[in-house]
Amino acid sequence: MRNKPYPTIALLIGAPILMNLAFVGLGIVFDYPDVLQLPATEILARFRAEQPTIVTLFSLLAAAACAFIPLSILIGRLDDSPTMRWAVRAGVAAAVVQAIGLLRWPLLVPSLTDPDTFERQHTLLGTLLGETAGYTLTAIWTALVIAALRTPRWFAVLGYTSAAAIATGVVIPLGIEPAAVANFLGYLLWSVWLLAFAALLGRGTFPRQVAVIPMSSTRNPQTN
Repeated sequence: MRNKPYPTIALLIGAPILMNLAFVGLGIVFDYPDVLQLPATEILARFRAEQPTIVTLFSLLAAAACAFIPLSILIGRLDDSPTMRWAVRAGVAAAVVQAIGLLRWPLLVPSLTDPDTFERQHTLLGTLLGETAGYTLTAIWTALVIAALRTPRWFAVLGYTSAAAIATGVVIPLGIEPAAVANFLGYLLWSVWLLAFAALLGRGTFPRQVAVIPMSSTRNPQTN
């Protein structure tokens, strides 16, 4: 019997659970992400009031993002097509930019006292890098993985729907309120998609799909 990819399954289960638990915790303690709509001085004041807890939760959220670096690489081993190779690149990039955006809270914000500096870092590392680039790359990774693998129709529909909803997050800075709701629901659906991915892997739905090299393209090493 073929060995099951237990590390991949573990990451597919553990990463979304950790991500959602940390996100819920930040919502309770810090009113995140709604708190980001407040003036910088008030954001910093709320951060100081619960700094140890907030730093811990953002660190956990960043750890969940970092988990997608090995996860993207491991999923890339399910298929060796060009589409999957691009998916690996997109997945690793998505993890890196989101981790950078999240790690500013435990690494940079504790030492900040100037609201203007906070605003600049929030715009560059948070809005542009962690969120806009992160949403885009996460959606691209999801779509490319589905395109590379032979998946059940329901699984593909769930993945594409969650990717599209996540991608709406790029227009949140423009003040389009429905986009924030769609993005939030997209991540919930995406978490379900990741857990479903783990279940399908456990059932052996995705055997490694190795590209077949035509015989005409091979050469006998003795005829060089």
